[in-house]
Amino acid sequence: MKLNDKTLVFFVSIMAVLVVVLTALSTYSFRQFSLYTAERHARSVAEVVKVGLTESMLNGTISKRPQFLSRLAGVPGVQAVRVARGPAVVKQFGEGLAQEVPGKAEKIVLDGGKPLLETIEQDGTSLFRAVIPYVATDQGVVNCLQCHTVPADTVLGAVSIDISLDEVKHQAIIAVLLVSLSVFVAAVLALLILRRMLRPLGETAQAVKDVTTRAIGGDFSNRILQRSSDEVGDIAGNINRLMDFLEREVGTIRTRVGELMGHHSATDGGNQLINTTEMVEGLVEASKFKQAIEEDQTKLDIYRRLGDVLTKKYDFRYFSIYEVDAGKNRIAPIIVDGDVGTGCRWCDPQILVDASYCRARRTGREVSAVESPSLCTMFHPEAGVGDTHICLPINQSGTAGCIVQIVCSHDEGYLTKSLVPYVAAYLKEAGPVLEAKRLAEHLRENSMRDAMTGLYNRRFLEEYVNQLVSGSQRRKSPFVVLMLDLDFFKQVNDTHGHEVGDKVIKALAEILVRNVRSSDMAVRYGGEEFLLVLMDTHAEAAMAVAEKIRQEVAETKVAIPGGILQKTISIGVSEFPKDTDTFWQVVKFADVALYKAKETGRNRVIRFLPEMWDAEGHY
Repeated sequence: MKLNDKTLVFFVSIMAVLVVVLTALSTYSFRQFSLYTAERHARSVAEVVKVGLTESMLNGTISKRPQFLSRLAGVPGVQAVRVARGPAVVKQFGEGLAQEVPGKAEKIVLDGGKPLLETIEQDGTSLFRAVIPYVATDQGVVNCLQCHTVPADTVLGAVSIDISLDEVKHQAIIAVLLVSLSVFVAAVLALLILRRMLRPLGETAQAVKDVTTRAIGGDFSNRILQRSSDEVGDIAGNINRLMDFLEREVGTIRTRVGELMGHHSATDGGNQLINTTEMVEGLVEASKFKQAIEEDQTKLDIYRRLGDVLTKKYDFRYFSIYEVDAGKNRIAPIIVDGDVGTGCRWCDPQILVDASYCRARRTGREVSAVESPSLCTMFHPEAGVGDTHICLPINQSGTAGCIVQIVCSHDEGYLTKSLVPYVAAYLKEAGPVLEAKRLAEHLRENSMRDAMTGLYNRRFLEEYVNQLVSGSQRRKSPFVVLMLDLDFFKQVNDTHGHEVGDKVIKALAEILVRNVRSSDMAVRYGGEEFLLVLMDTHAEAAMAVAEKIRQEVAETKVAIPGGILQKTISIGVSEFPKDTDTFWQVVKFADVALYKAKETGRNRVIRFLPEMWDAEGHY
């Protein structure tokens, strides 16, 4: 029930009770007043009868008392007057007239000496009957004892007076009706005035309810009509100002948060409060995500954490995370459908060779096939599993450094699209962290490579040795260390200068790279000294590789100013763990074999033998 209705019902109930109570009180009051008036009237008539009868006795006209009483009965309001003789009068003067014989009521009064007052119904008429005792008294000039030989206070008779109450009742009913009607009219007028006064309050309350309900639903556009200038009007004005503030500030927050998320369409439609809250929560979660990935050690750790967000937070089953090598214009899959190190599943392998085939990589913008099917020709859908996709670039230094591809069915397309702004917030936070990690890895990589040849340097070998040994032991597979040194290289620098020497070093580095696998390791160990680690290889196979390198070096002709230069190389070979289970000891044994090769004429490959190393550690 509305406030107005409640108030009116309450007021009507109060007024109805008031009318009933006033009517009842008025009726009771008029009745009591009527009885009181009738009693006073009856007592006055009784007093007149007493005085009249006493005077009639003294004047000798007592025989005419019926006429006297008849005249009194004609007094307005008096219905009948009768006198009943008491025992003392009967004893002194006889029975008297027939109508003076006491009835039941008169006998009660004669015996008790107290008046009897009652209301009766007689012939359809309401009467007030007062039976008042006629008591002898010796007071006054004219008194009862002058005629009656009785003691004072003797009850001589009883005067019975009937007074009609019909007229009084009629007047009382009219008065009660007038009072009730007046109260009713006053109540109706008050009700109309109250209703008029309450209407702005009720309408304002309903408007406040509507506005606040819409506001809870995120719509702050409704306003309240200000119907008065009192407190109700102030409430309406304050609510309107509150809605103006909420609409303006929540809209500003949504816009700013949308800008931070980099996806303005996320702020359109829906519940403003819920949307804004979700976006703020998304930014908070993304900020926490950034704090977490900043503490991760490698890029792969970050990619895995990002994969967990896609699968655990947003329940994406199918997705790919690609890393872009801008220098080589290549794309490499890092995580596909939650698996690390798997091949490309949802895209044409051409993008792995030429990154420009990837639309998201090329444009640096979101590519969504939800609204535009077949937008990217490189996408390979799988019917019933992944029919459409959305690709989101992670921009680094103005270009796409990574691509996150979300794959879903057509039925899930628009739901996935609605989640894109929240995923984009994570990608935006991940971008600079990934770029910093990539830069750090690049700097670390450069610090562990020889600037001239591009080969690893000795620092890299020192850091990698533990992983190298533990991996070999875990796989129970040997590796071979080759120590290589150019023969008479000092003469090149002394004769032709350091520029030619550098050229020879670079040529040797190219030969080494051509003759080892990607899983092997080529290290510039010193000036003209190099070290190769051939993984999962025995000494016999390593000797063949070393011989091939030796032969190719001997046949290589390096063009120098004024001619051609050819050099030879000496190589020492040692196997882990056959020769020793300590890496640096293997390196030492390979160096011993290299020394033996130089000692026995250079330009040759020598396998380490135990007899080359005496008990004191000399060779």
